Amino acid sequence: MAEIFESAGTALLYGLVGFVVMAAGFIALDLVTPGKLFHVVWSERNRGAAVLLAGQTLAIGLVIEESIRASESEQGLGYGLVSTLLYGMAGVVVMTVISLVVGLLTPGRLGAAALEDNGDRPHPAAWVMAATYLGAAFMVGAAVS
Repeated sequence: MAEIFESAGTALLYGLVGFVVMAAGFIALDLVTPGKLFHVVWSERNRGAAVLLAGQTLAIGLVIEESIRASESEQGLGYGLVSTLLYGMAGVVVMTVISLVVGLLTPGRLGAAALEDNGDRPHPAAWVMAATYLGAAFMVGAAVS
């Protein structure tokens, strides 16, 4: 029974680290898209912003999952938590830099274009950026595993 409680405690700690990284990712995405992301998604119900946020959230989850797998070490839980945090933050940085570079290579402001809803459909740029985040996550995940 003690092992179950220890595992649950470990899961909670890794979950907290994952939450911190997801919050950092949300802040980073908010900085590179026009408007306040929370307001644009929840109040304005912007589908493009929701696609971007969903793609990035999945991407960060993938990075955290691979980071946790890579953090298993005989050096202890503290080492695993710190390495997961650092790997996760590296993933957020890589995703943000890639999105900025892709934005520079495309016509107009990519962040603004991605938030243009056409009736009930998000702009195709939102799907491209969401896929870019997922692609970056697979790269970072492979690098840390």
